[in-house]
Amino acid sequence: MAPSKKRNVNSRNTSENVSKAAKLDLEGVVDRILESRKHANDIFDVLESLQSEKERDVVSAVDACCRLFSTLLERKELFVGKLPAEDEALSGESSAEDKCRIFMRHRYNACVEILLEHLNHEQFAVKESALCCLMKFAAGQGQHPLEDLEWSQHHSFPRGIILVGAVVENLTSKTTDNTLLISRFQEFLEMDDVRYYVMSALRESVGKVMEQNKGTLLPVYQNNVFTLMSSISMPSQQSELSNFMVKLEAMARSVSIQNHKRAFEKMWLGFLKYKLPSNMYKKLLVILHDSILPHMSKPALMIDFLTAAYEVGGAISLLALNGLFVLIHQHNLDYPDFYKKLYNLLEPTVFHVKYRARFFHLANLFLSSSHLPLYLVAAFTKRLARLAVLLHKPSTEDEPVEDPYLMDEEDPAQCRALESSLWEIKTLQKHYHPDVAKAAMMINTPLSEQEEDISELLELTTYELMERDLKKPQDKKSIPLEFETATQLLKGGGDVLAHHFCLVSDE
Repeated sequence: MAPSKKRNVNSRNTSENVSKAAKLDLEGVVDRILESRKHANDIFDVLESLQSEKERDVVSAVDACCRLFSTLLERKELFVGKLPAEDEALSGESSAEDKCRIFMRHRYNACVEILLEHLNHEQFAVKESALCCLMKFAAGQGQHPLEDLEWSQHHSFPRGIILVGAVVENLTSKTTDNTLLISRFQEFLEMDDVRYYVMSALRESVGKVMEQNKGTLLPVYQNNVFTLMSSISMPSQQSELSNFMVKLEAMARSVSIQNHKRAFEKMWLGFLKYKLPSNMYKKLLVILHDSILPHMSKPALMIDFLTAAYEVGGAISLLALNGLFVLIHQHNLDYPDFYKKLYNLLEPTVFHVKYRARFFHLANLFLSSSHLPLYLVAAFTKRLARLAVLLHKPSTEDEPVEDPYLMDEEDPAQCRALESSLWEIKTLQKHYHPDVAKAAMMINTPLSEQEEDISELLELTTYELMERDLKKPQDKKSIPLEFETATQLLKGGGDVLAHHFCLVSDE
């Protein structure tokens, strides 16, 4: 009866106590296995808990497996080399010690398979524990390889987990959005060797998966890949490569800054040669000039992607031109159609895109060069003036009826802007809003030597403009209504008011 009473006493916290008991029991199992080979079969209890339906039990089992196999890797008590079939090896003439190593190596492989499956678990706590455990195995396996490899030839880093695609393949799922798990993985990408081999694994994965699907869009997979790739923070010089998971000299040589850049470049070029979801173009182009181009050995290789991105249209075309502009000015790329493409983006719809402020900021930057030909400056000036008015020029006696400027002409060299005038700006001088009229009046004065800063205006919307006017401080000065202040309007004026009401009633 005593055991029954003990269970009743703990019934209020059954779930919590069972989890604690399970954790303590698993820790005891691990201690026994590490203490003596005669308890090796107890590993099945740990692996069974690893497949429990209860989240806490699974997390506890992951911790137990992590401690157990990490210790066995350090002790070199796992079989090294081509693993023989278990039944054959255990029934053969091998020593008891070798049989135990083979047995535990098979259990280790089974554990890794389960952990990889748990990367797709419903509960994030299980995913996170499995990921951290796998990366600890990666470190241990890198320091104590389970295969006979010559470092001078292979420079291998736990290929069975990282390079071949085990962890990367599961992080870049085709069906599950792993953004949160990838953000947790970012901690390991700070290690130089991990970063290098993840980039190599991504390149292989993308090529394999996209070719199997004949280049068709795979939004979830491509988003996972992009999230993982964009999480990579590249070093800029060799001296920064000092944080390694695997402390081996050959490893350090294999992940030099030159190899890093080559892997980074191949990874991105391999990803960008396939068609992308439209929303991904924007995300990618926003980070392109800061996070991608500076770390490429040959940035000009991005020309095909940027040209294709421009053809998408809208805000994506603008962002693509930003990348082209960087290639032209910083990497001496010859791209004669750049300003023609920019000119054709100046349409009324540009006022309604999400990146409107960024568009005009970049356009201002692109047009700030003092080496632009006169016809090009005139074309952009006229186009912007026309967009500001969006009205046809009114007929007057002293000016021609027809405006020679061709708004629909795509080539700025053929739009005849130099033959026209800025009547649109003259029209805006009579705009209802004083700020607009004041800005338009500036055309009547000589241009200043120093360029005006328009950065604040680029973010300003019509709503904000009206709100700013409404919030202007009121003039607190009293407004004079009469020369002398009236003091007897009501006091002593009752007869006048009574007479007024009588007249109204008589009518």
